[in-house]
Parts: sequence; structure tokens; C-alpha cells
Amino acid sequence: MPKLDLEKFEQTNATGYPPPFNREVEGRWYRRLAPPSGLKHLGASHVVLKPGAWSAQRHWHDGEDELVIMLSGEAVLVDDDGEHAMRAGDIAAFPAGDANGHHLQNRSDSDCVYVAISAGDRSSGGSYSDIDMVFRADGYFTKDGEHYDTERIP
Repeated sequence: MPKLDLEKFEQTNATGYPPPFNREVEGRWYRRLAPPSGLKHLGASHVVLKPGAWSAQRHWHDGEDELVIMLSGEAVLVDDDGEHAMRAGDIAAFPAGDANGHHLQNRSDSDCVYVAISAGDRSSGGSYSDIDMVFRADGYFTKDGEHYDTERIP
């Protein structure tokens, strides 16, 4: 049946970010929806950001489009253009190759919930705007190529 039961999907707050970059995402809980549903050409996650949590370090993708659809609560979208309130029903789009680093921060005292959808070349990598880190299919690296001793969770 195409209708998904969220409770049947494992929820985790796992991250491959090396310390100290992992702290801000400890309150990010997500369910990967695409692989267990048989979807092969796009990524999709149901995400809950606890108060104070970030969705990720501020980043952008070389070859992957991203779309975020807010379901409940509120967050602040931080990108190169500033800060933007995101509430239920709001949508943000990030085209592949656009070096506009972005992420969500939950600055409220309640959970916020959204769906993140991606499509494109998942192995293409990208960069983090505010920290000395880039990502590729084979892991996380400093901007001058030194490998961080951690396993990337795509």
C-alpha cells in the first residue's frame, strides 16, 4: 500500500559529523522514508527538531536538489541571504550547485516537524559554509583535504 505508517520507520538522531560539529544536531530526530518504501530516485526524511536543535551544519550540495516542507511548529531558515521564519505550510527549495549554505534552527520551545526531499547525484558532495568541512561519498574532510575520522551517514 502506498500510504506510509511513520511508526513503522525507525527514528534516529544518528550523525556522522565529527566532534565538535555534531553537537548542534543532537536534537534532530529523523526517519528515512525513501529506501524502506522502495523509492530509488529521491531521498525523503520525516524530521523532528527538538528545541535548540539544528537540521544540519549550514551546507549546500554540488549535485543534489533539496526541498523542505514544514508540517508543524516553527524554525528559522538561515542562509546566505539572512534569516527567514519557517512555519507550517512554508516550503524552501535549494537547487543543486547553488552555493547558498542553508540549515534550519529550532529556536522555539516546541518541536518543529518537516519533510526533507532530495533528488540528484547523492554522491556528488558539497560544502559547509561556516566550518572547515566538506562532504563526499567517501566521508568528511577539511577544506584542504584532511579526512575526519568518522563515517558519513548519507
